[in-house]
Amino acid sequence: MPKKTLKRLFPNPKTIQQHPSLQFLGPLLHQPNLWHLNRRSVSRAFLVGVFFAFIPMPFQMVAAAIVGVFIHSNLPISIGLVWISNPITIPPIFYFTYKVGTVLLDTPTRAFEIELSLDWALNELSTIWEPLLLGSLLCAVIFSALGFIGIRLFWRFHVVSNWNKRAAKRLAQQNAR
Repeated sequence: MPKKTLKRLFPNPKTIQQHPSLQFLGPLLHQPNLWHLNRRSVSRAFLVGVFFAFIPMPFQMVAAAIVGVFIHSNLPISIGLVWISNPITIPPIFYFTYKVGTVLLDTPTRAFEIELSLDWALNELSTIWEPLLLGSLLCAVIFSALGFIGIRLFWRFHVVSNWNKRAAKRLAQQNAR
């Protein structure tokens, strides 16, 4: 686990808690699991961050932060995972979710090109919003659940592996005496 590396890269919780623009959150930012790296908070962060990465909406990071605070997930990881959908990955991700939605709704696929502009969004989204939203919600639920379960299993495997290594080391030390 790169736990020490992540701790160095994360912002200082005190600095964030004292930031003037976040004062309206008050004591909500003082919850320990928002900043600690443990199995529960990190797996919840994957649940939140990956879910909002697949939802086609503005201000995904804000939504992930709000939900992360209320379910006690690691806040920096929750917000960072939203960047799975960035300007480079948005077209393939949302085209895939659109295709999933058309299969689920049994509607024909429309040929279109994704442009990151307000004009395109207003014109095209009015015709493709149903399959896009349905596919996005389904993919968000599936991939966030897989991330949640995967992190919990990986974390458990890592802990058990470390226990076994320590036990083998103790046994070797006892046999050496």
